[in-house]
Amino acid sequence: MRAPLVVFALCLSLPCLADTPAAAPSLATPPANAQRFTILSSAGKHGTSSRWTDADGAHLGRDSLLLRGMVTEVDSRSTFNPDGSFQTIVVRGHTPNGDAAESFSVKDGKASWKSPVDAGSAPYVTGAEYVAFGGPMALNADLLERLLAAPGHTLALLPGGQARAEPLATATVGEGAAKKQVTAYAITGLSNTPVPVWADSAGHFFAFVSEMSWLPQGYESAEPMLEKAQSDALAQHAKAIVPKLLKTPAGPVAFTHVRAFVDGSRFVDDQTVVVDHGVITQVGPAAAVKLPANAQHIDGQGKTLVPGLWDSHQHVPDDAAGPMLLSLGITSVRDPGNINEQTMSRAARRAKGELLGPRVYPSMLIDGKGPNTAQAASVATSQAEAIALVDKAKADGFDAIKIYGSFNPDWVKATAAEAHKLGLHVHGHLPAGMRTDQAIADGYDEITHIYFVMMEAMPDAVVKSSNGMGRFEGPGRYAKDVDLDKDPMKSLIATMAKRHITSDPTLVVAETLYVPENGDLSPAYAPFMGSLPPAVERGFRMGGFAVPKDLTRADYRASFAKLQALVGAMHKAGVPIVAGTDGSGLELVRELELYVQAGFSNSEALASATIATAHLVGADQRTGSIKVGKAADLVLVDGNPAVKIGDLRHTDVVMMDGKLMDANALRAEGGISKRPAWAE
Repeated sequence: MRAPLVVFALCLSLPCLADTPAAAPSLATPPANAQRFTILSSAGKHGTSSRWTDADGAHLGRDSLLLRGMVTEVDSRSTFNPDGSFQTIVVRGHTPNGDAAESFSVKDGKASWKSPVDAGSAPYVTGAEYVAFGGPMALNADLLERLLAAPGHTLALLPGGQARAEPLATATVGEGAAKKQVTAYAITGLSNTPVPVWADSAGHFFAFVSEMSWLPQGYESAEPMLEKAQSDALAQHAKAIVPKLLKTPAGPVAFTHVRAFVDGSRFVDDQTVVVDHGVITQVGPAAAVKLPANAQHIDGQGKTLVPGLWDSHQHVPDDAAGPMLLSLGITSVRDPGNINEQTMSRAARRAKGELLGPRVYPSMLIDGKGPNTAQAASVATSQAEAIALVDKAKADGFDAIKIYGSFNPDWVKATAAEAHKLGLHVHGHLPAGMRTDQAIADGYDEITHIYFVMMEAMPDAVVKSSNGMGRFEGPGRYAKDVDLDKDPMKSLIATMAKRHITSDPTLVVAETLYVPENGDLSPAYAPFMGSLPPAVERGFRMGGFAVPKDLTRADYRASFAKLQALVGAMHKAGVPIVAGTDGSGLELVRELELYVQAGFSNSEALASATIATAHLVGADQRTGSIKVGKAADLVLVDGNPAVKIGDLRHTDVVMMDGKLMDANALRAEGGISKRPAWAE
């Protein structure tokens, strides 16, 4: 687990994995007087966190976290300069990426650091604060307290950037002697969007509240109230920016002389597309289309008009994610599991024009109870409870249910049948002990993540542990040796094609977790370097899993190549593929680049992020392609994705339901300072 606050803003939807560390017993033991926190989510408790001060004045921290079968064990020890900034930091422990060892020191006017992803030094400017790459929450707490004590609540950061804190909301927590006032501060500079963190009246760290929360022991019950208070405050800002960024045209809009991706299948040069009252009214050769007299002209020379993109696997983290997603050309998403109340709140506010963001097609995440239960899950402890959750999903307006890894395999068939009876889509992870073909036989319409498709060919021991590290370690170890042209994969692919079982591969997740070493820059993020806060960009260099001692990085890379080949084989056989990131959205075009490498044409790759997902959710008669009569969800990009699919990153104009947005303005609001670099 990485420690900077950016982790919690950008990576809660990612695996945030950790391997069980051999060194855990040697880590610091919190004393009796340590301040203790519970790490929890709506699914229950996931771990503990502590911070305390040693006899010599050093600050220590210790986090122990079990998340979906994956363990984080880290500690830290920090000393301070006279001005209160970090003088030294030492982090120990293990994460899924290997040894978490990190160090920082200030000596003789020079700051030096070494983390799992980088090493460097710089002249030390008095008061500058180091942002640790990893470690426990205690380091974030120290950073927050230093920030709140700084003039103007502003700090220069190392290795770079600047942080600022602004009051966001207040609340009263606790009863009797434990009653206290706390304030949420919106922290900028550590993430591309504001991160809320709670402090007490003395400016001491109190809590971090999100999909995964850190609450002081004894105050755990305050989590829903704190979450509502910070969400309500952030919602006011979200409402205020809507009229600034979303413009309703005075009349028709004509995109002239564009290359257009029409009918969800093909690029056609020199087209003009006319939109009126939110609907596409004309599509045809520029020379033949008669423009309305009062039309607003948008010159498309050298540019390409594509349908609004879909991220089929986007756990929307907060209101602030909306403008960033739109800046990427993403006008529709499937959210395959989130905090249900937030999902419904965002849908209602968007419908009233109070929230700017893509249209969301949500799934209710349903899991069983156990040590590996997913955060944000709705938990079923019986078949009857599972059925009741399906009924609630329908009643609350969800489009699908997503089954997770600790769900009882024996409950899948009846649960899926209830969902189908109500018109809900069924997708998800495989419950531990269940193979892919069994899930399909019991009612899955879609398999989430390519490693769960590959689970069909994994040894029994891997299948039994697929709700924890097994789902990653197993394919990493064995996928490279699987013959896709022989059973069981040959039969599985044929079954998926025959029954139109969709795959949401999230190949970009597999690439990130299997391919890079610590310090390597993932190709998904390379085009965005120089456009985001340094703390975010540093996080992009977190490598993949630590490789087991009897394997090599080359083995994991070979297994990723086989997973990518599996996507190509499924596509060739006719299995529907929908493109999703399971990330921040920045990764979507990289997902398409991986499809092209796997044998998709550029048109087929783009279709997987447009018409294919629209069809999957039953919205393809309304949107998903450039066709007369459809809703005007459109993106004008600078370049030619017919030749280079990566040009989709260069958004210029975004139109959603016929309303116009400037991509640069969206980027600025979403914390991206400039258009992504051109990919090689």
